[in-house]
Amino acid sequence: MKFGIHNPSWQFGPDPAEIFEALKAKALWAEDHGFTWFSVMDHLIQIANVGAPDEPFVEGWTALTALAAVTKRIRLATLVSSVHYRNPALLAKMAAGVDMISRGRLTFGIGAGWFETEYRQYGWEFPPKPAVRIRQMEEAVQLIIAMWTQKRTTFHGKYFRVDDAILEPKPVQRPYPPIMIGGGGEQLTLRAVARWANACNVGGTPDMVRHKFDVLRRHCEAERRDYQAIERTSVIGFVIARDEAALSAKRQRLSLPGNYNGVAGTVAQVTDLIGRFQDAGTQLLISSAYRNDAETFELLSSDIMPKFREG
Repeated sequence: MKFGIHNPSWQFGPDPAEIFEALKAKALWAEDHGFTWFSVMDHLIQIANVGAPDEPFVEGWTALTALAAVTKRIRLATLVSSVHYRNPALLAKMAAGVDMISRGRLTFGIGAGWFETEYRQYGWEFPPKPAVRIRQMEEAVQLIIAMWTQKRTTFHGKYFRVDDAILEPKPVQRPYPPIMIGGGGEQLTLRAVARWANACNVGGTPDMVRHKFDVLRRHCEAERRDYQAIERTSVIGFVIARDEAALSAKRQRLSLPGNYNGVAGTVAQVTDLIGRFQDAGTQLLISSAYRNDAETFELLSSDIMPKFREG
């Protein structure tokens, strides 16, 4: 199993000028401590279950571009970009640039979008039916792949169009950067993964994740796609301490809310949980930490990840 870090919050301190420096330090630390993945959220305001809506927040693709220039080995991604926030032809161009700057370390994360408050604030139309948003995402992926692989692209879809569009330089990765589709919708989203994606990202308990992967396998069979060619990833938030006493103290120190939707546990408990994710089929576990708790990542790296190294 491989491990990654997802950075869901940009709130590192009172000085917004230091936000990127803290983010860079975190990515470089991850790169040097066995993590193979570092992702950021693609939102323009903080989402409710992570932080206050008016706290400092950096746009994801500009941050990813800067990280591409200062890291060397770790794979970079947005987890995930909403199809509606940018014209997909422009997004294809942006992603090709990040892949070039990173020397081929981009995973292209995309999703159908869901955060209606953000849509309203920034003046985007929010299609209320999830099926419409998912169909828009699928069409966008087709357009993006065409622009990454064709010399000139003419594409007239239901939702998007380009005419004789040039995208140069192409991405470094061939035939194009891996595409990750985020979400676990069983009828449409996982079918879109089977059709177009190189990776999926689903959340939930190990039993829920196992079920979603089984659904994905069935979609792959229907689409005549090799299920094993799709990297299976899961994302989960953690608060980790060495033992129960330390965990109790950390809960108080972090003011961990009772409705925290991640997992708070000891090293032994989290090791057992990750083992169950591995048994369920997860190949890359992407972790975040409440309030960016440094000890959580340190314990994950030093005490837990070595138990899951291949070979």
